[in-house]
Amino acid sequence: MPLAKRIIPCLDVDHGKVVKGINFINLRNAGDPVELARKYSDQAADELVFLDITASSERRDLLKEVVERVAKAVNIPFTVGGGIRSTSDARIILCSGADKVSVNTAAVENPKLISDLAKIFGQQCIVVAIDAKRRVVENHAGSFIETDEGPIWFEVTTYGGRKPTGINAIDWAKQAADLGAGEFLVTSMDKDGTKDGYDIDLTKIISDSVRVPVIASGGAGKPEHFFEVFSIGKADAALAASVFHYNNYPIPFVKKYLQNCGVNIRLE
Repeated sequence: MPLAKRIIPCLDVDHGKVVKGINFINLRNAGDPVELARKYSDQAADELVFLDITASSERRDLLKEVVERVAKAVNIPFTVGGGIRSTSDARIILCSGADKVSVNTAAVENPKLISDLAKIFGQQCIVVAIDAKRRVVENHAGSFIETDEGPIWFEVTTYGGRKPTGINAIDWAKQAADLGAGEFLVTSMDKDGTKDGYDIDLTKIISDSVRVPVIASGGAGKPEHFFEVFSIGKADAALAASVFHYNNYPIPFVKKYLQNCGVNIRLE
């Protein structure tokens, strides 16, 4: 039997508070990270992701104290990202109670960081986050896909989606996997916070390009979106934030729906 698909709530944290916006901007308060983490752990979330979304852009350290408090409140695997720039940073976070670390900006600027982290802490601890934005193919060199709107490619962005890099997300995923990434957290900047559904094209092409698990992120608005990204997008896990924070569809409801659709999912 294939591995069970995972449902992962995400805590986007800005200076100690959980926030949520649309396309990475217009952030609004969504609650206390410890309270939300405890709720999701009690609701049988498969994992939890904590992202300090302004640590990299503000060039500051991640909020270690908040990480420690969240880690004590949950009994599920816990991934932390945002502002992790070195193996020392990762060690602090893992020693604070996290099970995995997620890197994005620092890994793009210094790809060797991925291999260094994997060698020291093990590949299973290393999540590479990819924040990607759709671009129309003009004279771009690299992997692209054909869509109803014409040929497109996906550009990697850094610093919380603020900085375009010119790097092709598919090519970057392949490179990062070769360097030792144990998992990918793939977020569509175009879909983030819209509740219009995941970017199935983005998720599928990266899932087809690498041999490590892919977490889809950005756009979940209803249970059908989770089913689509698992069945068509080939994601191993689906991450969501606002749909859970504001109780649109609680995690147990989404999981029961997926089970009824024939998805292998853990209910308890």
